[in-house]
Amino acid sequence: MKISQVVLPVAGWGTRSLPASKNIPKEMLPIYNKPVIQYVVEEAVCAGIQEVIFVTNRHKSVVEDHFDRNIELEELLAEAGKIEQLKAVQEAASMVEVMAVRQKQQMGLGHAVGCARSMVPDDYFAVMVGDDFMVGDDAGLIQLVEAAQKYNMPCIGVMEVPADKIDKYGMVAGEEIEDGVYKITEMVEKPAIGTMDSRLAIVGRYVLPREIFSYIEYVKPGKGGEIQLTDALENYMKEKGMLAVKMKGRRFDAGDWVDYLTAGVYFGMKDAKLAPALREALKDILEK
Repeated sequence: MKISQVVLPVAGWGTRSLPASKNIPKEMLPIYNKPVIQYVVEEAVCAGIQEVIFVTNRHKSVVEDHFDRNIELEELLAEAGKIEQLKAVQEAASMVEVMAVRQKQQMGLGHAVGCARSMVPDDYFAVMVGDDFMVGDDAGLIQLVEAAQKYNMPCIGVMEVPADKIDKYGMVAGEEIEDGVYKITEMVEKPAIGTMDSRLAIVGRYVLPREIFSYIEYVKPGKGGEIQLTDALENYMKEKGMLAVKMKGRRFDAGDWVDYLTAGVYFGMKDAKLAPALREALKDILEK
């Protein structure tokens, strides 16, 4: 099973991140020294992804530009002898091939994924959301790729959430076939609290068959006119089967302010030069 492409929707307005995202895409907000979207793409590259298809809008070209060459900046850095910074910007531009397609109307995740149909030739492809990412050894999308290849089945990433939070997620229930891998038996978009025993929530990581585009095509718009990807996945799962894989590592949701700020500290503390001063600054803040 070849999985070399990821569809990465970035066309949303980023309302959870306002007012910071008023004129800057939420995907470009910095976490330590890189924008959110670079962490997401790096996770994809670790899973063997070679091509990123951004589903974007006319206000988000800066997301694509981040993964392009900036010759003027590179020349300036080279002339100034700033080799470390030069290497960093060159790595961002060379890590992956980038393509883009426009989502001309905001009609939900299912619609966004469907916009990439003509750009996906392979039997399987990955999908990631652009405002959260996972860190840790062999964590995140790589888990789904490995499970999909092992079982020759589509997979979605899940994590456990508290019982009183299930109404905020697409939820799945299933039979555990190995540690952390489930054959899905039920899938519900934002169920009412108390209506499901399972606490496995979908977290924006998918390895899907190209057939899913046909299932998306027949999904009827729901609340707010949105076409939910979960509805297409549920229909496919009932007919052909699907797996859920419990995500390892640490997940950061950059649209959540606590997660966003925590991520900045997390990566700042991994910088040996910065960590001592950052630790002292945090200690001073916490003691007041």
